[in-house]
Amino acid sequence: MKTIDIAKDNFKASQLILGCMRINALNVDEADHLVMNAYKSGINIFDHSDIYGGGRCEELFGEVMDMHKDIRDKIYIQSKCGIVKNADGRIVYFDFSYDHIVKSVEESLKRLRTDYLDSLLLHRPDTLMEPEEVARAFDDLYTSGKVKHFGVSNQNVRQIELLKTCVKQPIVINQMQLSIPECGMIAQGLNTNMSNKLSYMHEDGVLEYSRINDMTIQAWSPFQIGFFEGTFIDNPEFEKLNNCLQKQADRFGVAKTAVAVAWILRHPARMQVIAGTTNYRHLNEILGFEKVELSREDWYEIYCSAGHTLP
Repeated sequence: MKTIDIAKDNFKASQLILGCMRINALNVDEADHLVMNAYKSGINIFDHSDIYGGGRCEELFGEVMDMHKDIRDKIYIQSKCGIVKNADGRIVYFDFSYDHIVKSVEESLKRLRTDYLDSLLLHRPDTLMEPEEVARAFDDLYTSGKVKHFGVSNQNVRQIELLKTCVKQPIVINQMQLSIPECGMIAQGLNTNMSNKLSYMHEDGVLEYSRINDMTIQAWSPFQIGFFEGTFIDNPEFEKLNNCLQKQADRFGVAKTAVAVAWILRHPARMQVIAGTTNYRHLNEILGFEKVELSREDWYEIYCSAGHTLP
């Protein structure tokens, strides 16, 4: 599988990430089958958060890792913290305080049955964030060996720059929603110097900023419309897009999901795609992205087929 070098530490991370947000729906044998088959297929980076499944997703992954201790130094485990939910699972606030960050990491490490995270991401922005506190937490986690690298999720350029006023460690990852229909970070760049809807700078030029600063963009919900509103794959409201994807799928002998992932990874920015499926058959279809080679013309045709226009 094609790889990228996150944080330039010579770890060759797969471009496809297994997102573990829903693995709490599996039993330990099913989780073992999914994780180990993903690993054997070339996926060596696994994405978690302290809130996924109320912590059960990390716990289940830890049980799987306990059965395969020999692969820990061959994989990249990342988790996120900062979102606080109530007993009903509703988000009630965000917390980037020193105590919350450190406690969250320590609890994640216990659940994951590992001594360290390869990366820790701040999960969503906290408007009450004090960068000095975050920096102190990062320093303690880094010097203790509990976290190797740091990043953010769903943050814009100014929020990252605010962090960097105090944080010493490089911010090497930003997880952002990105799919063919939901590609504001791409569309806004294409519509520079225009006053149409696509020119609105919702992401503040985060795509270009990430390329300039050697940050890896990790695309989540690569098949989704909006904020968890369903998939565009085989959705009749996206008939033109699906027809375009099917044309490329037939050409390369792969599934449409593979073409959708290949479209994201065709961009020259340092990107990875998070696949959150718990079905290995679906994951295997997505893995077909490696067979797809999109030309510049192909890429723009797919972009426009989703309803985007070129200025």
